[in-house]
Amino acid sequence: MDGLDARVPAISPRRPLRDSVTTFGALSWSGFRRYATYRQATIAGSFTNIVFGFLRCYVLLAVAAGAAGGRPGGYDTTQLTTFVWVGQGLLTVVSLWGWTELADRIRSGDVAADLLRPVPVVGGYLASDLGRAGHAMIFRFLPPLAVGALFFDLYVPGRWFTVPLFALSIGLAVVASLALRFLVNATAYWLHDARGPIILWTLSSGILAGLYFPLRFLPDWLAVTMWVATPFPGLLQTPLDVLVERDPAPVQVGLVALQAVWAAALLALAALVQRRAEKRLVVQGG
Repeated sequence: MDGLDARVPAISPRRPLRDSVTTFGALSWSGFRRYATYRQATIAGSFTNIVFGFLRCYVLLAVAAGAAGGRPGGYDTTQLTTFVWVGQGLLTVVSLWGWTELADRIRSGDVAADLLRPVPVVGGYLASDLGRAGHAMIFRFLPPLAVGALFFDLYVPGRWFTVPLFALSIGLAVVASLALRFLVNATAYWLHDARGPIILWTLSSGILAGLYFPLRFLPDWLAVTMWVATPFPGLLQTPLDVLVERDPAPVQVGLVALQAVWAAALLALAALVQRRAEKRLVVQGG
């Protein structure tokens, strides 16, 4: 590849930690550069997110205008507009849809090459996805946010720790999203064709994550059940609620702690599924 250094440092038994960090950083940087090459797709995607941002914003403002007290789900109008525009930016950062790389490699048999590399499969995909998320934070998150701030009044956090807590929440959301997408794609190890699970994931993840409407619009018992019993609110709803300070500070911190538990559990589950799959891996065609 012209102009690109595709080498990945080997992990030495004498310096495992430093070399592991170096390798993880190299894979993350390669993920960033990979998505930086698709300039026209980035511009088109940002434009699409901005258009849908206007549509979603006016729909939720109409809901707020018709709600008793003008605070549906406990959000005022500035919190709702911030929820929409930041959510439009985070949609690509967290990346709910469109990733079928693992399933495609399993189906073609190319995943066998992944098992020969000195990097765990889950760790390699996580590093690359963090690089993708870093690119999206710059080129897909900021444009919708800037447009939203230009045309609407956005909520300005009043607590000093909200912004760093929001940044941590975004990182946890990216990790959880990658783990969930990995698990959905990994069904191809047993099904050989993961299109069914991927379609189900595409149809359900946006609703369960709070993309189309805030989950606080649902009855309290249902919203709490979804938060505790499923990881989906941690993908979008938790970061957005943290930013707009929908809850008191202790609840705000507790939501991020719950998000961290889910992210760690999902990552561990993805690693476990990968180890089980390697024991019975069958490459189609021989």
